[in-house]
Amino acid sequence: MNKIALYFKESYQELLEKVTWPTWMQLQQSTVIVLVATVIITAMVWVMDFSSNQLLKLVYSLFK
Repeated sequence: MNKIALYFKESYQELLEKVTWPTWMQLQQSTVIVLVATVIITAMVWVMDFSSNQLLKLVYSLFK
């Protein structure tokens, strides 16, 4: 049980003393980057899905 308490104590000290937390401005910039990347990747997946759907419709229509 002593080892578990020591682990939590050292973890807490590390979070307070050794971790460098981002500033509010850095956090906002990172959030905007993640949101923009998410929108771009979503658009790319949508375009691939739409184009493959259209291609399959064309292929299926050839064999009717």
